[in-house]
Amino acid sequence: MKRISTLLLFCLLLGVSTTFAQQQLGTLKGKVVTADGKAVAYAIVALENTSSGTTTRDDGTFALAAHTGSYTLTAHAIGATVEKRMVQLESQQTLELPPIRLKQKAVELQQVVVTGQYEPQSVRKSVYQMRTISSEQIKMRGATDVQGVLNNELGIRFDQDLALGSSNLSLQGISGQNVKVLLDGAPLVGRGGTSNEININQLDVNNIERIEIVEGPMSVVYGADALAGVINIISKKPQGEQLTLQARLHEETISKEYGAGRGIHNQSARVTWQRSGWQVAGGFSHNQFSGLKENQEGRGLEWAWHPKEQWLGDVAAGYRSAKVHAWYRLNLLDETINSLGTFVNGKATDKNFLSKRIMHQAQADWQISDKINMTSVASYTDFGRRTQGVEVEEETGRETLSLAAGAQDHTRFEGASFRGTVHYKLSPVVALQPGLDLNLEKGSGERLAGSAGINDYAVFFSAELKPKPRINIRPGLRLVHNSAYEAPPVIPSLHAKVSLTEKLDLRLAYGRGFRAPSLRELYFNFHDASHNIVGNTNLQAELSHSFNGSLAWQVWEAEQMQVLSTLGGFYNHLEHLITTGQDERNPTHYTYINIEKYKTTGVSLQNTLRLHDLEATVGASYIGRYNQLYEQQQGLELFTWYPEVNLNATYTFTKAGASLGFFYKYTGALPTYVLGSDAVYLAQINGYSWADITATKSLGKLLTLQTGVKNLLNVKQVSSSEIASGGAHSTGGNHPMGYGRSFFLGLSFRFAK
Repeated sequence: MKRISTLLLFCLLLGVSTTFAQQQLGTLKGKVVTADGKAVAYAIVALENTSSGTTTRDDGTFALAAHTGSYTLTAHAIGATVEKRMVQLESQQTLELPPIRLKQKAVELQQVVVTGQYEPQSVRKSVYQMRTISSEQIKMRGATDVQGVLNNELGIRFDQDLALGSSNLSLQGISGQNVKVLLDGAPLVGRGGTSNEININQLDVNNIERIEIVEGPMSVVYGADALAGVINIISKKPQGEQLTLQARLHEETISKEYGAGRGIHNQSARVTWQRSGWQVAGGFSHNQFSGLKENQEGRGLEWAWHPKEQWLGDVAAGYRSAKVHAWYRLNLLDETINSLGTFVNGKATDKNFLSKRIMHQAQADWQISDKINMTSVASYTDFGRRTQGVEVEEETGRETLSLAAGAQDHTRFEGASFRGTVHYKLSPVVALQPGLDLNLEKGSGERLAGSAGINDYAVFFSAELKPKPRINIRPGLRLVHNSAYEAPPVIPSLHAKVSLTEKLDLRLAYGRGFRAPSLRELYFNFHDASHNIVGNTNLQAELSHSFNGSLAWQVWEAEQMQVLSTLGGFYNHLEHLITTGQDERNPTHYTYINIEKYKTTGVSLQNTLRLHDLEATVGASYIGRYNQLYEQQQGLELFTWYPEVNLNATYTFTKAGASLGFFYKYTGALPTYVLGSDAVYLAQINGYSWADITATKSLGKLLTLQTGVKNLLNVKQVSSSEIASGGAHSTGGNHPMGYGRSFFLGLSFRFAK
């Protein structure tokens, strides 16, 4: 009985002390911003001489629990001075602090990156050579799709598919199948069944927080189709303990065409909510492009500018605490592209391309302890593309489904992926990261011949070694088992960053690569007026060696001025590169073939100036592509070269709540040696310049007006000196680049409480 009484007394005292301790606690809340009011993510907020501290969220807000008393609160971030503030906290009080403004030093505070990192960190600390495109830069572009955001970046080129109305990109002179496109770290599945053939214009530009571009080999971390680099699109998340409502209207001419049923008409809406760590978000976008009529008569349209309508939507839910962040998201796409035929003998044949994508994605980060952190991301994508042939009668307008061969088709691709890593800080000098990467893909449809399915299983391991404070070395190994192709026993990589001085950083990288052919390259058969493509099941897997290097110099740094300069270079050697070529069995058809060897190399120089309210970047690159005919005939150059130059500048009128932007890029002529009927000759696709001007103005606290001119120089098409051979994959004739000078007007609404 005495023991029971003692136990009851102990529990009572414990409860009283716990209640008393809780009553002695209070909460500090606030926001950390830059001198011009921009949110600072991952800033460290702490109370001096205590163990209480936290980091700010993506929107710069923080919440910190502490006992009653007087404290000195400190806030600091990468590239900023330490700010201090005296606070007095009462019991059970929630103290809202005024915004804490940090004075910027040498590094832009917004450039916090996560792609390929052990933990979020600044661009300067990253061992990889990286570029970021912030949400502010995306807004200033007034873009209606992701291509409109990326087409001004050095080393990135786009070309239009004349039949399907989609865009294909290349990076470092290598086409898109070797560029990994991710959505919050998860691979996307597109019209080719794999992420390396995704049409990036099927992503919602209104739901992008920022874009991170990693230049150079990332094969160990993200697989071999990350040979040229990684483009990771980071979506918007709930910002702080609040409800946020956003909407956007965008109206734009197509060349000189605008009105009911003409031009571009886009609408979007988004809602986010967060409370006590629980997060909910959702939104939709509707994009309508009427097609370019220009001087065409009747139903004719100009080039690849077919009418297109998109519905994009997403819903997400998650939970965030000091140690755990987990969320689930559902992404939806419904796209219709109409390829209108011309009337012949009273009838026309239309083709409708109907795409639908459902993507489930779940992600979790768990900070187990100060030394161990786990991350995982899983996704499942169901992508279908239906080709619908329609016969239209001129007199009555009656429509019937076409019975012609290949006029009706439904191709479906399914992809499931899982990626998990464990980050273990063994010591301040050594950190380890083992990981697991699974990718399962399959396809079905009349245009897919044979059993269409490929699985890829991989484990990888990397380490971060810091023998000296200024040296960071990251070796890595990847072991791959592919269900269709034999991979090399080990795929290695080595990245290194050396701070030569406080203002000069050297980065070097090497990566080995392996890429198995995609489902599209193996099994896809496509025949229409512009395409005659046959898959090739005899393809070999691609192998590669890639080298990258850069030298980043902080030329000048002061409180109100910053000048940065980065000199970079790369060299890629690919074996058995997969590309399109004429089918030896049927010269009228194209198929996928292996090229024995292919190389790209190049240099770039990028400079950034930040001065008060002005931010400007100017850069240039010179990229060479291997001449495949070099070893067959003397007197030919080993590489053919093309230049690029870009200039981006924005100026903010702080007092007026307005900003002005100018964006320019010169894409140089693209030369290539061609084997003609009689001899080898040097042909080229001519170069062109592209410029946009935009302006924004705040209309009170809730509305922002945006207007501007796109394609200021009225670029429509560029000519090629190669003799056209017919088909969509011929590089002869003229190439569509834009639909002419256009004018746009947009209105954005944002409410937060």
